[in-house]
Amino acid sequence: MCQYCVTDGLAASWHMIHLGHMALSGAGMLTIESTAVEPDGRITPGDLGLWDDATEAAFEPVLAAIREHSTIAVTMQLAHAGRKASSQVPWEGGQLITPAHGGWVTRGPSAVPQKENEVAPIALDKPGIVRIREAFVAAARRAVRLGVDGLELHGGHGYLMHQFLSPIANQRTDEYGGSLDNRMRFLLEVFDAVRAVFPVDKPIGVKLSATDWVDGGWDLEQTVALSGELKKRGVDWIVTSSGGVSPLQKIALAPGYQVPFAQAVKEATGGVRAPSA
Repeated sequence: MCQYCVTDGLAASWHMIHLGHMALSGAGMLTIESTAVEPDGRITPGDLGLWDDATEAAFEPVLAAIREHSTIAVTMQLAHAGRKASSQVPWEGGQLITPAHGGWVTRGPSAVPQKENEVAPIALDKPGIVRIREAFVAAARRAVRLGVDGLELHGGHGYLMHQFLSPIANQRTDEYGGSLDNRMRFLLEVFDAVRAVFPVDKPIGVKLSATDWVDGGWDLEQTVALSGELKKRGVDWIVTSSGGVSPLQKIALAPGYQVPFAQAVKEATGGVRAPSA
């Protein structure tokens, strides 16, 4: 879970304590919270980042301390918030911060705001899409240098890759919008590009929102289709969460309400890891 407690993306003393504590929990794997691949991709000004030498160096003592005291596998979740970036931290309301109030201009697949009363994001042009894809690649290369044991790409909760998937946020008419294949294109391109630079013996997973909980939005059937495409590419796991792309969502809360999503993906794909050739 995001801690929202850093400045300029730099891991600091809180992460030494927090992640160190988790490393001694007895779990088999520790995933570092959502880590932005560029400054404009942060959900809030307090988000972790991995986009330059300074943010990379800030992780080094944290990971060194974990390695000294634990054998736990350490993975990192890479993310870009898209139109949900430049927001207040949750305990201050989580609302969009405009540039006039210390925020920054957000970008998304289309110029469609998260909420009706918010400033619309700038629709990404193709060079912008390539730039962000390459930001994921650069962050993955930095993760390799840091020695992390695996990566997870955040494709859910209404953040940028989910925005491309969902017809609610994606109203493009080019090869990144419209059909399911087109809406899946950006996430699959990011996965392929990251997989190409990350060691083959280290795993990569993807987090997805299995449904938008809004009629006409992203749904479980499309999630199963995407999971199948990711399986073909050798994805190691799929995490199925839900919601996040629209404030109009109507979530049917109940104990274990998200378990059927995972079950459906697992049954449809036979487990996500493709057999070795």
